[in-house]
Amino acid sequence: MKKMAVLLSGAGVYDGSEIHESVLAMLALSKLGAQYQCFAPNINQMHVVNHLSGEVAENENRNVLVESARIARGEIKVTDELDISLFDGLIIPGGFGAAKNLCNFATKGSDCEVSPEVSKFITQFVETKKPIGFICIAPIMIPRLYDKGASGTIGADVETVKAFNAMGGQHQEANAQEIVVDEERKLVSTPAYMLAGSIAEANIGIEKLVKKVLEMA
Repeated sequence: MKKMAVLLSGAGVYDGSEIHESVLAMLALSKLGAQYQCFAPNINQMHVVNHLSGEVAENENRNVLVESARIARGEIKVTDELDISLFDGLIIPGGFGAAKNLCNFATKGSDCEVSPEVSKFITQFVETKKPIGFICIAPIMIPRLYDKGASGTIGADVETVKAFNAMGGQHQEANAQEIVVDEERKLVSTPAYMLAGSIAEANIGIEKLVKKVLEMA
């Protein structure tokens, strides 16, 4: 049985992991007979967003690991606990947490860096040539984790696509029901809620991504 890691970035689309994308990815893994283990970095969120009003909650701090545990039903490990030999691949759901907590693209744009804990975690999969699936905005980290020319999709936002290419990535257009595969690097991406109009539409691309990552493992 294949075992996959799932990297979370909090709980909630505006400041953490996109909950639908995270649950759909875990559901797809389970339906395809794979085991999974959730991970998150033990760091503070960039900020906390009130998901009812959409406004930043002043004077409130939350921890990425603690918030991610909500999605993982408490079954979660900190990223530095990874034993890469136990895993066949990695899935990274989107949500603004990927661009705010896993890296700082939300504030730095094409000058962004992946947070040290996260970079160390993901790089172990890259260096051992294990497949990784990036969902939604998470592919913005691809150019920082792979050599120049790594291909992926990030939706249709012109400035985000421009930043992806400026960092050395090779963007490919795809809709929410499609995946982009970089066979050489064992790298898969899908736009999900960057373009999806419904949870059902997002699910089509996520299921394809999970299936492809498992095939590559």
